[in-house]
Amino acid sequence: MGKAKRSALGKGLDSMIPKKTTVVKQAEVSKKVEVDHVSRETLIKITDIEPSLGQPRKKFNEDALHELSESIKQHGILQPLLLKKEKKGYRIVAGERRWRAARLAGLSEVPAIIKDYSSQEIIEIALIENIQREDLNPIEEAFAYQNLIQEFHLKQDELAERVSKSRTAITNSMRLLKLCSKVREMVIEEMLSSGHARALIPITNAKQQETIAQKVFDEKLSVRETEKLVRKILSEQPEKPRKKEKDKNAIFYKDLENKIQEVIGTKVSIQKKSNKKGVISLEYYSEEELEHLIELLMSIQK
Repeated sequence: MGKAKRSALGKGLDSMIPKKTTVVKQAEVSKKVEVDHVSRETLIKITDIEPSLGQPRKKFNEDALHELSESIKQHGILQPLLLKKEKKGYRIVAGERRWRAARLAGLSEVPAIIKDYSSQEIIEIALIENIQREDLNPIEEAFAYQNLIQEFHLKQDELAERVSKSRTAITNSMRLLKLCSKVREMVIEEMLSSGHARALIPITNAKQQETIAQKVFDEKLSVRETEKLVRKILSEQPEKPRKKEKDKNAIFYKDLENKIQEVIGTKVSIQKKSNKKGVISLEYYSEEELEHLIELLMSIQK
């Protein structure tokens, strides 16, 4: 079976602009070009440009902007901005960082390509540009995925195809949004890695989650150590009161859960159904734990 054809957006920004790109410096003379639906590179007044409304990146590193600004003073802008024509001026589709740095450098015009993009394309291109340059922090990336899914009614596998990511990567990214706001801020400030943060997700109490996150940061725990700490905390927490069971063997099933949990090292739940049937559930809190469980189960195969 042949591979599904990827969208041009999934292939990256190179497919959205002409192959030939020239270096344009402020001293060069430009002519006004009437914009239509055909892509063309031209110089646009920097005061006629507005930042993107769908920009997934919320924080711009000031030091990095000044470094780029100095580079632009020396070498000009090497890649044109992508813009969309609006009633008054232009809206940035991709290149907001270059635009900000150009303003710092004192440029009055910047090279740009104007095209007619849909609202979905604008958000996708901004997201892809930042992902390719690794400019987004994990929380910004997760919110960007959520925004695309909710606003344009996409499924996770459809979104994965659009941005050239695996569905697992999309799912793991969006799981970070389950964290409380203070722990999300710790991820943004690079106090916690994405791996550490995902290990904290099973802690549903926001205050407790924040306390454990601070402990992980203060004691410089590894991801493995964090997962172990979370398992220990969960095992010590009193379970939520269950509905009254008519089954007289409830204690027997609880004892079985504890015995299995001691063997495999993760939380186990046994739910008895009618006709002597039931379900055994094994919980895991990371891809590494899942792999460990699979290896353990495979090792008892005859």
